[in-house]
Amino acid sequence: MTITQPDLSVFETLESEVRSYCRGWPTVFDRAQGSHMYDEDGHTYLDFFAGAGSLNYGHNNPVLKRALLDYIERDGVTHGLDMSTTAKRAFLETFQNTILRPRDLPYKVMFPGPTGANAVEAALKLARKVKGRESIVSFTNAFHGMSLGALAVTGNAFKRAGAGIPLVHGTPMPFDNYLDGTYPDFLWFERLLEDSGSGLNTPAAVIVETVQGEGGINVARAEWLRALADLCKRRDMLLIVDDIQMGCGRTGAFFSFEEAGIVPDIVTVSKSISGYGLPLALTLFKPELDVWEPGEHNGTFRGNNPAFVTAAAALDTYWADGQMEKQTLARGEIIESHLRAIVEEHPDAIAEYRGRGMVWGLECSDKPLANKIAKRAFELGLLIETSGPESEVVKLLPALTTTPEELDEGLRILARAVRDCA
Repeated sequence: MTITQPDLSVFETLESEVRSYCRGWPTVFDRAQGSHMYDEDGHTYLDFFAGAGSLNYGHNNPVLKRALLDYIERDGVTHGLDMSTTAKRAFLETFQNTILRPRDLPYKVMFPGPTGANAVEAALKLARKVKGRESIVSFTNAFHGMSLGALAVTGNAFKRAGAGIPLVHGTPMPFDNYLDGTYPDFLWFERLLEDSGSGLNTPAAVIVETVQGEGGINVARAEWLRALADLCKRRDMLLIVDDIQMGCGRTGAFFSFEEAGIVPDIVTVSKSISGYGLPLALTLFKPELDVWEPGEHNGTFRGNNPAFVTAAAALDTYWADGQMEKQTLARGEIIESHLRAIVEEHPDAIAEYRGRGMVWGLECSDKPLANKIAKRAFELGLLIETSGPESEVVKLLPALTTTPEELDEGLRILARAVRDCA
């Protein structure tokens, strides 16, 4: 695909140097529909990024768009803080009837603010309030957000350094397979908890991702997650599952922890919960943990009514009959078969592939290769990003509604990009 140089002058002169994704995709996007984005020069890109997992149902999903337009055209409430509105009621009832009750999950729902980091901050604050302790345990290569509390339980050194102050009250432990299976699971963690001289204060909670997205598509085994839940119960620690990127069906089931058969004490949800890319976040927790005083945690944008509308429409459309999970798992098998073939073709360049559902990664033996592959994929019309502590993993995050034909096209482009760069 021939790409003319776009006019990026206003972005380069006026916008902060902190911008990142636009550097890997140097064009000006204008429209988007389904699994495709279009730049202002008319080039088409197949999107295997999906708003970093915020667009599980694709760009401008027609069903969700119609619900949103109808709501706006009738002058539905746009901004309502945490006031009761018809849009909020419809979402809560749909979420309860479609998601929580069928899974026998008793969670209370909190709207902490519009982003995943808001949900994490509320979860950490609530855990500390409930337990009366400060320490939180997280895991190696974790990512939980860019605000100070979330950064304290994030592993990436580059992102942590941006805080500019000490990040305290967080202790990292080895994630599943971090030590290549050479030691029993949680051996170090258990030993520190037992030893009064270890320096580890009894934690209020443990926070974990079932699949570490930003950390490099590191997949926790179901048995590891069950053992972690058991450890938390035995040691009087709350278990927080960060389902911001891996929830809303990304791994197959609506919640990524369902496969393990566990019920976390607290769950954070954001990204695709609105279904349309509109900001919305939830902090879910067991009823006995609801010890908040009114207004103790608040924010101007903690209730996004247009997002409630599209979220309810997404749940009604995709989660009422149980077919979305089956479809995601089937399409995940398509992805896995293509990635297996890529690894077999390039055993020296690609160390391994890994993932669940419709989130997958290719780990490159030569770490800089991942960015080269992503750049070449863009030139060929495919949007993919990288992840991992050194951006060594090519990350695939297509919309759950991506068709088998679109998956095949994108994965063939990826195979060509690997071939061109390896």
